[in-house]
Amino acid sequence: MKLDVEWLTVFDAVMRTGGVSRAAEHLGMAQATASTALAKLRAYYGDPLFSRGARGMRPTHRAQALHADVRELLARLDSMRQQPDAFLPHAARRNFRICMTDISEVVLLPTLVNHLRRTAPGVDIDVERISADSPRRLEEGEVDLAVGFMPQLDAGFYQQVLFLQDFVCMVAQQHPRVQHRLTRKAYVRECHVVVSSSGTGHVVVEKTLRSEQVERKVVLRVPSFLGLARIVADTELIATVPKRFAEAMQAQERIRVTPLPYEMPGYAVKQHWHARFHADPGNRWLRATVAELLGTGAGPVEGIAVSPRP
Repeated sequence: MKLDVEWLTVFDAVMRTGGVSRAAEHLGMAQATASTALAKLRAYYGDPLFSRGARGMRPTHRAQALHADVRELLARLDSMRQQPDAFLPHAARRNFRICMTDISEVVLLPTLVNHLRRTAPGVDIDVERISADSPRRLEEGEVDLAVGFMPQLDAGFYQQVLFLQDFVCMVAQQHPRVQHRLTRKAYVRECHVVVSSSGTGHVVVEKTLRSEQVERKVVLRVPSFLGLARIVADTELIATVPKRFAEAMQAQERIRVTPLPYEMPGYAVKQHWHARFHADPGNRWLRATVAELLGTGAGPVEGIAVSPRP
């Protein structure tokens, strides 16, 4: 026989009220239900637990010995049902782990760090790169949040759009053949540097160019965006990159940003988290902070659950 929490709730109410009928009334249940629960608890412990007296139900020695532990257990269960404590950023000491793209490290991370130093000085951030293992790490709580392009997520995750991203080309300011406008002929003729990095939407570019039957002359592939602008500035290579990244790099390197000569669909940069941590106060605060600092109002106030794949 398995112990039922309802039996313990009835037991505690009888101990406090001195009668089964009064306990049932206090708990808002039928007296027969309370009597059945008490009978099962008696059988479980092999003890009558109560005997009738002139002043109501009198606990046995076993019942008196049990009551303190039962009340502590019920209090803990009740505490677990309550809303978790609020997260107070100015007083909190907590470490959050965020996985993001190298683009986000360049464009978004400085804004977040400066904000946290002012409003939550006890909060630290660890950053790791988005990868194929990121969904598992989110689910297991090894990562609190992911920011980027993650179309591979299954049900069990939440997501919120931060902003919409489209693509442009970066070329050196002194490029000898590409000036203010990049034609289709020039795009095919010029040599390209390509970044193959998870979470940056580069698959969108590859898919679109294949559908347009465009074959680029890719002479250099690099694993990261971090040195890309310097490469473009110091060579005649061109690069197809997300617009926010190109605009940020334009202020740091000798590059020029030009529109693509092809219609290229954009993609949504989102923040993602697992359903297990949806109600966690600290995680909620972190998500709200990221949305406030990095979002453009393109997404909902709160995230939506990822639907199961058909």
